[in-house]
Amino acid sequence: MADGTETESRKLLGRLREEMASEAAGQERLDRITSLIADSIRAEVCSVYLFRDEDTLELCATEGLSPEAVHKTRMRMGEGLVGRVALSGKVMNTADAPSAKGFRYMPETGEERFSSFLGVPIQRLGEKLGVLVVQSREARELSADEVYALEVVAMVLAEMAELGAFVGEGAALSPLHQQSVQLNGGPAQEGSAEGHVWLHEPRVVVTNPIAEDPHRELERLTEAVEELRVGVDKMLEISRGADKEQLQVLEAYRMFANSKGWMRRMEEDIDRGLSAEAAVEKEQSQARARMGQVTDPYLRERLADLDDLSNRLLRILTGQGKTDGADLPPDPILIARNIGPGDLLEYGRSLRGIVLEEGSVGSHATIVARALAIPLVVHVGRITTEALNGDHILVDGDQGVVHLRPEDTVVSAFRDKIAMQAKAQERYASIRETPTVTRDGERINLVMNAGLMADLPSLNNSGAEGVGLFRTELQFLIRNQMPKRSELVAQYQRVLDAAGDKRVVFRTLDIGSDKVLPYMKHVAEPNPALGWRAIRVGLDKRGVMRMQLQALLRAANGRPLTIMFPFVAQADEFREAKWEVNKTIEREKRLGHVLPETIEVGAMLETPSLAFAPQKFFDEVDFVSIGGNDLKQFFFAADRENELVRRRYDTLNVSFLTFIERIVERCNISGTPLSFCGEDAGRPVEALCLAAMGIRTLSMRPASIGPVKSLLLRADLQSLRKIIADARHRGEQSVRPAVMEWLRNQN
Repeated sequence: MADGTETESRKLLGRLREEMASEAAGQERLDRITSLIADSIRAEVCSVYLFRDEDTLELCATEGLSPEAVHKTRMRMGEGLVGRVALSGKVMNTADAPSAKGFRYMPETGEERFSSFLGVPIQRLGEKLGVLVVQSREARELSADEVYALEVVAMVLAEMAELGAFVGEGAALSPLHQQSVQLNGGPAQEGSAEGHVWLHEPRVVVTNPIAEDPHRELERLTEAVEELRVGVDKMLEISRGADKEQLQVLEAYRMFANSKGWMRRMEEDIDRGLSAEAAVEKEQSQARARMGQVTDPYLRERLADLDDLSNRLLRILTGQGKTDGADLPPDPILIARNIGPGDLLEYGRSLRGIVLEEGSVGSHATIVARALAIPLVVHVGRITTEALNGDHILVDGDQGVVHLRPEDTVVSAFRDKIAMQAKAQERYASIRETPTVTRDGERINLVMNAGLMADLPSLNNSGAEGVGLFRTELQFLIRNQMPKRSELVAQYQRVLDAAGDKRVVFRTLDIGSDKVLPYMKHVAEPNPALGWRAIRVGLDKRGVMRMQLQALLRAANGRPLTIMFPFVAQADEFREAKWEVNKTIEREKRLGHVLPETIEVGAMLETPSLAFAPQKFFDEVDFVSIGGNDLKQFFFAADRENELVRRRYDTLNVSFLTFIERIVERCNISGTPLSFCGEDAGRPVEALCLAAMGIRTLSMRPASIGPVKSLLLRADLQSLRKIIADARHRGEQSVRPAVMEWLRNQN
């Protein structure tokens, strides 16, 4: 590039701004842009490749290659140099393209004459849109200034594509945010929902990527950054009483907000011709790109802080605020990168469904979604960049599939599925009051999981015979400070009042792993699922455990009380916790408080180790509840958050069912009541097999009780036990095929 790169860069962006203002059609505009880029930097070839689908790039415009190749030359992600740039998201600058690794010759383009190659990804906030390519006969690498100028141009092209500047014929030039898209994720809460998109944090649209007056843009940036810094300082001032960890996070915020390097880079981008908004977004895109490559959790958190600050700065600059002015639709499907339990509870039952770009099957948001019976899909890549407020959307929480702006045929099939589910619910309502007795006379108790007061009406509506698991940690997770004992007493009283004479099993505080209290110092652990969590935290933080036990005893106020300790891995952990219960009872007696009529203290069996505890443990414990979700992942050594392995192992695996049967036998020897709590308890076929293994109490989400009861009422467990035994004798890995065949042959 000629001397005075900044002037040339600004001149090029000025010509692009004029092109944006022209009335040229999409293809014509793209053709003219490739010509002016080639002319501005004195290159012989400039080409733009755009994605026609998720994995395929298409040559959409060129200056210097064969015109006949436009819309005909295509390549897969990672194929050829262009595909490698798209895959890596990084610039490729080489003087000898034919010798570069991955080079692929495209004879229809006539590119064999050109030696040098510069490929720049066209992307916006992590969303890959295409590749900008510059080539020349001369064997030379482009200078750093030339590369920088073309990176800026590529970003402007991404903004123009976002604004619909290149809409034309063909898939690669089809308008963004208007096509029907199917996105796959992980099912976190079952159910199906149809509605319209509501973005938790609407995307900021940069309508002016190119500066008309760089000096004014610098002033706007300076003013916005100062407003941002003042806001961060206020946040720090308000949070002075918070714990050390919260203050460290806010201090990191302030450090980034006052970063001279961050400010200098944005000022340089403006000097090169970008608007203030585009300069902020360029830095944000680079932060997101780095975030995707960093594995260290601390560095990822810091980059996420920078990403969040960029969002705040963009909202100040654009004035678009927290929302884009849209009204919450009557049938909202919430879309977010992630969301905390407090924010989710504010939306409450108004939501039809939830789709998260991140999230996990064990996150706080998932727990709340399950409590509210709202279909939830997690790990849905690109959803926050693809969806717009008001888009029609279908959420299949059973399969983990999201249909955005669906075709009519998809909508019709989806509505048929919802109608069938509604008819099934009507059928289940007719057996709500019917005791769950199998055809061979076995009585099965079906109870529900809960964690919010909003769950309790389901006790009667679902036909549940009690609450097999009340998650007490939600009251701790949705707050910014430790709840008071009096608040917990009032909460637990309301739960017992709503339950009436039905049994409620209160699980003590289950935190750690993916459930981190915002006001408790977070301990960085390489494998949190196997780390400091649940009863381990309780025994190390005795004060918190005692406060909760006191609240439970006082809330009972003379009524029966049932307490369960989570994640007990060995008998002594339970004995220590039981000692704390007894000690708290004695203290409450001395203080003159009314004690519960009866007290049951049980343990959750979530680790294989507890199944092999001495028989004396099973004699001592009042009841045992198998925590199926954790037990299964530890039994198979398969993280249930890992999509690569979590579906690999079947609950109906012979080994796992044999293990469950062993636990049943040990509880039967001691006469200890046993239940199974977890997702599998609410899946009819799995629940049926667990009952055949001897489980007589199943705890599940309220909506699952009807389907499970319906199947159990028609089943003969003696016959099913024989089917399972035969499959085991034949050496089959899973009994599922044999069980499904047996079910098909039933009346």
